[in-house]
Amino acid sequence: MSTSYSTNNQTVTTNSATESQISLRHISKMFPGRSGWLNKITGQASSDFVAIEDINLDIEHNTFVSIIGPSGCGKSTLLDIIAGLSTASSGEVLINGQVVDKPGPDRGMVFQNYALMPWMTVLGNIKFAVETVFPKMPAKQQQRIIKENIQLVGLTGAEKKHPHELSGGMRQRVGIARALAINPQILLMDEPFGALDALTRGFLQDEIERIWEQQRKTAIMITHSIDEALLLSDRIIMMTKGPAARIDEVLEVPFPRPRDRTTVENHPDYLKLKQEMEDHLYRETRAVEAARIK
Repeated sequence: MSTSYSTNNQTVTTNSATESQISLRHISKMFPGRSGWLNKITGQASSDFVAIEDINLDIEHNTFVSIIGPSGCGKSTLLDIIAGLSTASSGEVLINGQVVDKPGPDRGMVFQNYALMPWMTVLGNIKFAVETVFPKMPAKQQQRIIKENIQLVGLTGAEKKHPHELSGGMRQRVGIARALAINPQILLMDEPFGALDALTRGFLQDEIERIWEQQRKTAIMITHSIDEALLLSDRIIMMTKGPAARIDEVLEVPFPRPRDRTTVENHPDYLKLKQEMEDHLYRETRAVEAARIK
């Protein structure tokens, strides 16, 4: 049976006997407000903006975690801190017990806007990542890794195409292959399917499920889609509205793996979990709207 539990004390753990791969300890992020001459011109004071506050979370090895919440609740900010692309104002990120505060090859990132180098081909984009992370690796081994990851995402035959020659779904496959080619311990995805049409999105969700089943990496995904989170996740982190967003609740997803859409939707806990997520998003979104009116 699925379980969910409140995290008002902001300490979120699962199995204490299992060592966490990722540990977030009292993570907060503050963005400085306007100051000095700008305040004098506008006649307005501007306080600092606290995006997220006192986030505590443990994630075990080979777990697929989704983070959902209303727009502006700091989901991407939190993911950037885990990736090392942004620094927390307070608190620390530990990976395998070691504090990290900058990007590293142990984390692969997939962005919503693809973030491909437009002057490079499919092969070139993936090759650049492999050469950057493994500069001393023999060329033949690099070529094998590149080929394997192109095959993994189903882009064989498109190696010489540039991003402008590809559909949105194909571009995102390149981004996924590039992230996986460096063999990261952790895959981070910031709304990877948010810019895609519904049909392509559904297809790539199935592809991510297939790839994850093959490689079983720890994955953290930001999403606004309830169905997407339920299809892919082992745990779903639900955040409150911002500013000073926190973790409100964590859902444990009991669906067996490997998964397919029909099996998931027919599971006896599916509708209950979906309703919990819908209620949470509705409540937090209404709170955002109410705060804007005041």
